[in-house]
Amino acid sequence: MLPGMSHTNSYAQNKKTVVKTNALPYDVMKEALKYRKLDAHAHAHLGRDVTAVDYEFMNRFNIERSYVSNPMSNGPGTPEQFRRHNDLVYSAMQKYPGRMIGQFTINPQYKKESLDEIQRNVDRGFVMMKLYYQVKINDPLMYPVVEKMIHLNMIMLMHAEATLGTGGYRMKYDKKRMPNTSVPEDFVEIASRYPEAMFQYAHIGGGPDWEYACKVLQHSPNVWVDTGGSNNEEYMIEFAIKTLGENRLLYATDLSNSYFQGIGKILCADISEVQRKKIFFHNFNAILNKSGNDVH
Repeated sequence: MLPGMSHTNSYAQNKKTVVKTNALPYDVMKEALKYRKLDAHAHAHLGRDVTAVDYEFMNRFNIERSYVSNPMSNGPGTPEQFRRHNDLVYSAMQKYPGRMIGQFTINPQYKKESLDEIQRNVDRGFVMMKLYYQVKINDPLMYPVVEKMIHLNMIMLMHAEATLGTGGYRMKYDKKRMPNTSVPEDFVEIASRYPEAMFQYAHIGGGPDWEYACKVLQHSPNVWVDTGGSNNEEYMIEFAIKTLGENRLLYATDLSNSYFQGIGKILCADISEVQRKKIFFHNFNAILNKSGNDVH
């Protein structure tokens, strides 16, 4: 406001202001549909009968394939339980062949059963792993699993958190609820121990301190981060590219209510066309290529 101008006059002047622009109308759906997409972190919630809805969204938004899991989030999980969860995913794969691709889940506390389950599901067409709170990703119980996944040239997706308190102080987790939550430092440790392995840090758009996570993971080139989750905080995608590089971001939704947000946050980011194509499709496809499961 200019000196001496009242609030009333300022408002009246603003009312008369006409902004002229040569910008063309923005067709968001046209923009969204022009990119090939692979959803690197999705879920097959067959128990809630939403898989058909997910399939409709895939078709609506040109998502060629969703990589789906049904991990055990309410407890460690016995071999009987993780086999049943994987069978549910397999039923989604059979219902939508070539469109929904499986991520198997296990519990490394059961070494033999987990290694057998990995092979059983690889033989059925699953292409990667998804774990929740069964063990931390850097727990020694994970070592045989990681070595098996290295042999298979497959990536390991782990649910992750990066909750911080004020002043950077890390709050203690509720040990009764999630004692084995993996945090960014855990990924750094296991990635350093197994530099030939591939790890996927879950959902920077899922509510964690994504700036902190990206900074911690900056020098771990065998850790990719997925953009899943419904959070659309400004500058998240740009910061992740600046910190990690454009080749380490993977497009993902995470939950079935995040299709709009998952695509919108990448479309709205101030990044290049090449970078959008890499995030939506090419980065994850390059990972799948290592095991011969890439999309042509």
